[in-house]
Amino acid sequence: MEVKHPAMMMMMMSRTESEGERAKARSEEGEEEEGGASRENGRLMLNDGGDGPEKLPRSLSADAGQRVSNGLPCSPQQSTGPGAGGGSGASLPLGGLRTLVVQQTSLEPPRETWSKKMDFLLSVIGYAVDLGNVWRFPYICYQNGGGAFLLPYMLMAVFGGVPLFYMELALGQFHRSGCISIWKHVCPIFKGIGFAICIIALYIAFYYNTIMAWALYYLLSSFRPVLPWTTCSNSWNTINCQQYLSSDRNVTWTNSSISPAEEFYTRQVLQVHLSPGLHQLGSISWHLALCLLFIFVIVYFSIWKGVKTSGKVVWVTATFPYLVLLVLLVRGATLPGAWRGVVFYLKPDWGKLLSTTVWIDAAAQIFFSLGPGFGVLLAFASYNPFHNNCYKDALVTSSVNCLTSFLSGFVIFTVLGYMAEMRQQGVETVAKDAGPSLLFIIYAEAISNMPAATFFAIIFFLMIIMLGLDSTFAGLEGVITAVIDEFPHLLSKRREWFVLLLVCVCYLGALSTLTYGGAFVVKLFEEYATGPAVITVVFLEVIAVSWCYGIGQFCSDVQMMIGFAPGLFWRICWVAICPCFLLFIIMSFLAFPPDVKLFEYQYPPWTTLLGYCIGVSSFICVPLYMVYYLLVAKGTFKQRLLKSITPEPAGESNRDLILTNAV
Repeated sequence: MEVKHPAMMMMMMSRTESEGERAKARSEEGEEEEGGASRENGRLMLNDGGDGPEKLPRSLSADAGQRVSNGLPCSPQQSTGPGAGGGSGASLPLGGLRTLVVQQTSLEPPRETWSKKMDFLLSVIGYAVDLGNVWRFPYICYQNGGGAFLLPYMLMAVFGGVPLFYMELALGQFHRSGCISIWKHVCPIFKGIGFAICIIALYIAFYYNTIMAWALYYLLSSFRPVLPWTTCSNSWNTINCQQYLSSDRNVTWTNSSISPAEEFYTRQVLQVHLSPGLHQLGSISWHLALCLLFIFVIVYFSIWKGVKTSGKVVWVTATFPYLVLLVLLVRGATLPGAWRGVVFYLKPDWGKLLSTTVWIDAAAQIFFSLGPGFGVLLAFASYNPFHNNCYKDALVTSSVNCLTSFLSGFVIFTVLGYMAEMRQQGVETVAKDAGPSLLFIIYAEAISNMPAATFFAIIFFLMIIMLGLDSTFAGLEGVITAVIDEFPHLLSKRREWFVLLLVCVCYLGALSTLTYGGAFVVKLFEEYATGPAVITVVFLEVIAVSWCYGIGQFCSDVQMMIGFAPGLFWRICWVAICPCFLLFIIMSFLAFPPDVKLFEYQYPPWTTLLGYCIGVSSFICVPLYMVYYLLVAKGTFKQRLLKSITPEPAGESNRDLILTNAV
């Protein structure tokens, strides 16, 4: 019979046979293979008619910790009846045979893997540590009780964020699939989660990269002796502009004063004064359009070849921000008034812990900071070796992310204390701005008052760009991996063209954020397009894995990969605590809808409806696919329902198993 795929076979021999008997057994075994065993579609068909992989249970356990070279376990063969030795007829001692599970050698090209372990770690750290760590965590921390906020933050991280982070890394590494195709191995009816994740990732790409375009414009404007947001003599300045340098001790800052940094940001970079609101966005700003085009060119040539190229780029984009943060921390600590900012940042207000808002903010911050549910962790982990210790990776990367947020707070608040000292105001008055304004107005103004302002401006906005690039690489890679894994025959050899198409779609989708009212669109996407939708998606993901796929099966998968099963703490978190954690955030969004305001523009009521429509447009994929699956499946409704929650056997996927016996 023609052999379509080569397979590995182990010879079975008795320990008590002599050398001559062993040779005879080999001869008899070869004859038996020709007569009673065959290979079909790359699988060993046993002479009793049994297909080894089909009869192999999904949950395998090793006997006395024994494993084969590819890490799959071996179990003792208890039967010593005839035929157990592959037709040799030799009497073998009890326990002398081992059932080995090995991976089929496939003619298809192997899945791409990371060149180095550090490429993976830096990519995950670069993804998790983004702009939100720099501007959102410090603002939320001082707003919710300073040092007291660290208690709910750490509790939410330990019982909610890190377990979700660990689960996604383990899922992606075991099944080696993107966020769409992975569901046929977990719970097929939930495949709509993968499509919803891809749509959410596109929405993020529509507005997130625009913030990097703003930073790029600042960077290009920094290559001059006098920074343009330092003076009030520019064409975009108004009569309310109040120049305030550290040397101008006779200038009094009033509530009506506007800093040149704020006017540069609002009137020159964004030009929001030319748009009355979302109902009339105005024309596209050509200088921002060119900046965004340059950003996407960098993104394309960083990810077009896969993790082999992006894994090298992150050595710069993931490490440079830490160098800049340390430089800015040292510089900020030496500024007059820096201690005021640090005290304001960390002074605990324990009474705030009685407020529900503090716990909601802590849960939302750790969730969006670590970033489960965006398909990125699944994609990155799918390129790991099968036996990579994803448990240690989850602990290391999540710890680095949380420590970076804490460090960023010192970097921001030393400067805010300096600004408060200069203006002779309270730190709470200076720190009234949150989000991008904290970076592009307050911090930019502080930099302009430092010695060597040009140098610090250049490295600061380079850091902002690189923090954003890491997250963009990761977000788009999650989409690319998901779609290519779902349609491998169509796209696996056309990755460069597919990435080019995806980048073009993202650029066209971002055009609305490049208009004069583009900042209003960015705020709308940030508040509604991603938050509630992705949390709901992750909630369903945890339910599907823990309750439908089964926590026991999932833990067996993890044990097969790393050699030990997750402990009781992780099981409880996945089954009960994480769903409650996510449901708590979802209910808080519904109970306390955000009051969206940007600068002096109050978003009208119809924008709330528009925002929820954008959010639902991604999540609707989940119920739509459930209905579609049940309609196209064959059999009675009960059979369809049973099939919809039954994972496909691993032997039918990219990891075919071969069953064989050996001493």
